[in-house]
Amino acid sequence: MNFNLTEEHLAVQQAAREFAQTELLPTVIERDTHSTFPHEAIKKMGELGFLGMMVSPEYGGGGMDTVSYVLAMEEISKVDASASVVMSVNNSLVCWGLESFGTEEQKQKYLTPLASGQIIGAFCLSEPEAGSDATSQRTTAEDKGDYYLLNGTKNWITNGGTSSVCLVIAQTHPELKHKGINCLIVEKGWEGFMVGKKEDKMGIRSSDTHTLMFSDVKVPKENKIGEDGFGFKFAMTTLNGGRIGIAAQALGIAAGAYELAVKYSKERKAFGKTISEHQAIQFKLAEMATKIEAARLLVYKAARLKDEHKDFVQAAAMAKLFASEVAMWATTEAVQIHGGYGYVKEYHVERLMRDAKITQIYEGTSEIQKLVIAREILK
Repeated sequence: MNFNLTEEHLAVQQAAREFAQTELLPTVIERDTHSTFPHEAIKKMGELGFLGMMVSPEYGGGGMDTVSYVLAMEEISKVDASASVVMSVNNSLVCWGLESFGTEEQKQKYLTPLASGQIIGAFCLSEPEAGSDATSQRTTAEDKGDYYLLNGTKNWITNGGTSSVCLVIAQTHPELKHKGINCLIVEKGWEGFMVGKKEDKMGIRSSDTHTLMFSDVKVPKENKIGEDGFGFKFAMTTLNGGRIGIAAQALGIAAGAYELAVKYSKERKAFGKTISEHQAIQFKLAEMATKIEAARLLVYKAARLKDEHKDFVQAAAMAKLFASEVAMWATTEAVQIHGGYGYVKEYHVERLMRDAKITQIYEGTSEIQKLVIAREILK
């Protein structure tokens, strides 16, 4: 067992931390307040290679391993989870899915600009009645010979308004149920493709979350990923890897709140001494540090297994489940340590607490992670 990071890993970690501190931190509260998408910051993330970290250099990516990716995700999430979710979706769901299962033509046309950050992508699975139950796709892709006719609605789509390319999961053969589902690459701007309202969210408020609607959108057959009926397996396989990214995001949110709590505890005085000298606060910090480190090791293990091309499904689900629970708990504790100051925006921890909640919900709720873990251990 080797827990040491390589020099390359440390360099990626440092670069991500510097980017988060210099580019994201100064305006993060304002963007959260006004739900403003970080266009310039995302553009710089693309230029620095954060939007296609694991993609082969052949297609404009960084060719890095998953460990590098989660290190960068953690550092950026410490400051701004709204920016890191853009990074997570583009890396884990869109780019990874295209590189793993797309044709050479699809990679050249779509993966290259996505990996280099020229454009960003969206992953369209959730629907009004198909959240955790991903088999219940109401969006249809009717086979019309040389194209599919796409109709339906997708909800809660990250990057929904700013993406140029969407991977859309839709039902082609209802009689086959989940085995009749396909994944189609759909371009923004095609006739019949409409962007609905932007969601007014509790957390990750400056990320771009929209409803997307498709009305008789013609999708060329060459834009289907994999064989006919491969869509559901594509979505589930891609989400397994995506959970590692969200686990790293949750870890970063928790670690960011913890770092702020430690700093504040050394500055704030009560009863004649800093609150860090009071055992009640020390115990909170000790428990936070321990749980965050446990979450970090789970995340790193899942990333390492993925890099070694071993079965990482259980490890990813465990990492996502535990890290998201720790994020919610640790951010609440950080607000408590800050006292009244923790309840106001200026001190950041109230935003981190709001951001933490979504990590227990998207890319598979905590309840779904428990189902996945149970299924794996009972095989």
